[in-house]
Amino acid sequence: MNENLISAEDSAEMLALLANIEERTHSFLGYPVSKDFDYSPLQPFLQYPLNNLGDPFISSTYAVGSREMEKYVVKFFAELFRAQTDDWWGYVTNGGSEGNLYGLYLAREIYPKGMVYYSESTHYSVQKNIHLLNLPGIIIKSQPGGEIDYEDLEAAIRLNRHLPVIVLANIGTTMTEARDDVYQIKNILKKLAIRHHYIHADGALSGSYSAFITPRPAFDFEDGIDSIAISGHKFIGSPIPCGVVIAKKSHRDRIARSVAYIGTLDTTITGSRNGHSPLFLWYALKKMGINGLRARAEKSLETAAYAEARLNEIGIAAWRNTNAITVVFPAPSAKICQRFQLAVENGISHIICMPGVEKQQIDEFIAALTKEMVMV
Repeated sequence: MNENLISAEDSAEMLALLANIEERTHSFLGYPVSKDFDYSPLQPFLQYPLNNLGDPFISSTYAVGSREMEKYVVKFFAELFRAQTDDWWGYVTNGGSEGNLYGLYLAREIYPKGMVYYSESTHYSVQKNIHLLNLPGIIIKSQPGGEIDYEDLEAAIRLNRHLPVIVLANIGTTMTEARDDVYQIKNILKKLAIRHHYIHADGALSGSYSAFITPRPAFDFEDGIDSIAISGHKFIGSPIPCGVVIAKKSHRDRIARSVAYIGTLDTTITGSRNGHSPLFLWYALKKMGINGLRARAEKSLETAAYAEARLNEIGIAAWRNTNAITVVFPAPSAKICQRFQLAVENGISHIICMPGVEKQQIDEFIAALTKEMVMV
């Protein structure tokens, strides 16, 4: 038997998995994952153990990695998010949840007695991160569309104004893609004379393209944030879940420590870090550029408007937040949810018109809904 080959049975199982993945990838509409990428030119890199150990901006004794590409990716997003020229830093993460953990970690190190404020629409991982970091937190009410209730936020901060304030701002909530307004949050802090504060933006989906929206939402460093996390496998697209976290370098410096074993600074959450994801993101950014990303956002918004209109045409009360690619509607049957992989929460569901979702797929979804409505 050739040791370099797997058995016929194992090969058949692998091919069956591939066929299932191809079928399920075509049909899903309910989760924020882009599927229109092609990284085949990067296939040769899969033969190597790319590991971006430690701080991406400081060389390591382990030299098999994509550190230069990672630095490009971080710089690209630091500039896109209008970070101060001499005060930004970041790295490519395993996804938005790690980026949120990092932002909250920095906030805790700066303000060990800080109180975290986040809306009831916040992603489930944030509450887990707060628990891991042993931080106290207060859940703030959401407005009907999912945006944080600023009056409730102000009232909660007022009651605890003796504590430093840590705000988790959602730049695209999980179910409705609502954006919290950082400008309004800053005004509340100013009104209450809260000097000690930290704002982290969870921009997992919407943060990646909010810079291309007119009028531009208040979500970045110029608007007053201290750090932001985005996902790489969502709006941009990647075969491996990944993300980017950008923070003020002055904040990062407070937690950096030298590690002799790897010959660099320990400034990230994990030790070994996937070196392939930075390569994927670098390739995508080089290929699309600012103009390509803007066109990508515009097409997704156009598809979302089409989906909202089509759903309303057949009598389904669909809606979406301003300049969002998430279309919300009452949860359909379990059969429809299973076929199109739709998330359901509190009686509502959604489709997310990610890059790669075409009007033909929307029409297939509408046809399935219409057929079920006729049968009922």
